[in-house]
Amino acid sequence: MAEISFKMKICILVGTRPEIIKMAPVIRECGKRKLDFFIIHSGQHYSYNMDKIFFEELNLPEPKYNLEVGSGAHYLQTARILEKVGTALIEEKPDILLAQGDTNTVLAGAVTSAKLYIRVGHIEAGLRSYDWSMPEEINRVLTDHCSHMLFAPTELQRKILLGEGIAKEKIFVTGNTIVDAVLQNIKLADSNVLKKFGLEKQHYLLVTAHRQENVEHKEKLEKILTALKMLFDKYKIPIIYPMHPRTKNNIEQFRIKIPKGIIITEPLGFLEFLKLEADAKLILTDSGGVQEEACILKVPCVTMRENTERPETIEAKSNMIAGTSPEKILSCVEKMLNSDRKWKNPFGDGDAAEKIIDAVVKALKK
Repeated sequence: MAEISFKMKICILVGTRPEIIKMAPVIRECGKRKLDFFIIHSGQHYSYNMDKIFFEELNLPEPKYNLEVGSGAHYLQTARILEKVGTALIEEKPDILLAQGDTNTVLAGAVTSAKLYIRVGHIEAGLRSYDWSMPEEINRVLTDHCSHMLFAPTELQRKILLGEGIAKEKIFVTGNTIVDAVLQNIKLADSNVLKKFGLEKQHYLLVTAHRQENVEHKEKLEKILTALKMLFDKYKIPIIYPMHPRTKNNIEQFRIKIPKGIIITEPLGFLEFLKLEADAKLILTDSGGVQEEACILKVPCVTMRENTERPETIEAKSNMIAGTSPEKILSCVEKMLNSDRKWKNPFGDGDAAEKIIDAVVKALKK
């Protein structure tokens, strides 16, 4: 652990629930070292009031700034975050802004900081799906190329960044903070959640599907729900689906009927969701973070997308890419249910936050 003998101020930017989870170990590390830091919450997906449960469960300090930008068209949302983050940064004058992932919040924070000559540290840098129809791909590439410090989860991302011409001295292979978050919180996971939904360990499937390319298109959304119906008919076990408000609204707008056997619930707190992940027979998802969590927890995963920016999960054989074809989803589920769960977690040992803050402190000393 680097010794602190000089003044420095760190801004930690979050905007979505996955970002809060993955930044929690970094926030804890800053607190442990008694560093001067503050949190900005953009409110990209929810209001801060809806996200309070995450800060409370993870025992995190409240954000100093709650921007409450809300949802909307990507360009408008990004513009609102640019403006509001800029105002906060001018007031606070931090030495570095740390942001994680590939959301509009991350891109807006990185661009604003770079224009204000504030260093940018991008956590989870170098991920690539090579699918430019995904807003997340645009965000992560642009963020990487205006960052001063790039924290790559694995050696694969380091090679990708080097291949894009980013200087090697800017890149740090740290592991992924999601490992830190899972290992720090798995013992606190809420065991009451199974009883709450009438579920038995290893006797249900867990689903998350919220990506724009899936839920904004009626045909794809219908295919996913058809696949879930076919899975229930085949395996006769419950399927629980914590549903993003956008997905729920689209199902209503498209007049799609929810098939029998699917338990729809509101988005859950991290500790409840972590328990559902850990005890599931299998997870179906379009979330990159859930692919990682399933791999860490040794739970088979099927990804309902045509690609993934987490190829390590495919290589580890913890995950399969199925797209949205019901037949392909069924085939992949069958194969993954027959897997031995003996894969190795490729995302680090749970010390990513420590490595990130070590690198930040060393860089700011110069």
